[in-house]
Amino acid sequence: MKFLRYVALLALAVWAGGLVALGGIGAPTLFALLEAQDPMAGRETAGWLFGAIFARFQYVAIGAGVVLLGSLGARAALGPRPRRLAVRIWAVSAMLAMSAVTTFVIAPRIDAIRKDVHAPIASLPERDPRRVTFAELHGASNILMLITLLAAGGLVWAETTDPL
Repeated sequence: MKFLRYVALLALAVWAGGLVALGGIGAPTLFALLEAQDPMAGRETAGWLFGAIFARFQYVAIGAGVVLLGSLGARAALGPRPRRLAVRIWAVSAMLAMSAVTTFVIAPRIDAIRKDVHAPIASLPERDPRRVTFAELHGASNILMLITLLAAGGLVWAETTDPL
């Protein structure tokens, strides 16, 4: 059981830690450095670069979610069952769904807008439907990432307070 719990915590650490590192450190650093070089093109380049990195990380996140579900399932089968098992499974499933939506729905739509515009998104008029949609998708992605992080924090709490 200790090993399976360790696996669950490791998967959560990779998933949540990656989101914090990318969203809290990686993105701001990329944007600041590249915008300092060229305010308009640098921002666009940073967006493309971060999008590619984030897309690859999402596969790591989905893998971590599958490992986490497997750990919970194995612990339930081998006993004793973790407390609030159903809540944990629903939380992980929701986190996986949010990662999947970000990866397979939101990111491709953002990329399509970028390819369609052939210029920095910021160069579009503020009311241009493509710029508005881009901002909405970006906001949705950020909200899903924040919810995933909050759920991961709750799962870490559940794992560390659950008696063995």
